[in-house]
Amino acid sequence: MTERIVVVAGAVVRAGRLLAARRSAPPDLAGRWELPGGKVEPGESPERALVRELREELGVDTRVLERVPGEWPLKPGYVLVVWAARLLPGSAEPEPLQDHDALRWLTPEEIWDVDWLDQDVPAVKGALAWLDPGA
Repeated sequence: MTERIVVVAGAVVRAGRLLAARRSAPPDLAGRWELPGGKVEPGESPERALVRELREELGVDTRVLERVPGEWPLKPGYVLVVWAARLLPGSAEPEPLQDHDALRWLTPEEIWDVDWLDQDVPAVKGALAWLDPGA
């Protein structure tokens, strides 16, 4: 049986905006946008992995809210799962520290202005419900 590797991504929301991160590596993904995150390590819960990955990649402290329904295949053996998340009070502002060279807070009207990675498109659609400023 092939081991399934879970990749977690964060639909980080603030004031009705979604945080998008532009990939800087690897070369085949560079220049396209994604929901930031990374691989779940052995023995780690997906929620803890997301908090860790967002701290490593963006320098932020977050609270995981709720899983966005669905999961999306990546390369063979990998699957993407997404959680809505918010910055904790007192967290630093996100910065592109690892694997990214730009960040944008997108309003619902701007969501499709960036070139999302193909596998992130359905996840972004699922995350749109979290862009209600009162959510």
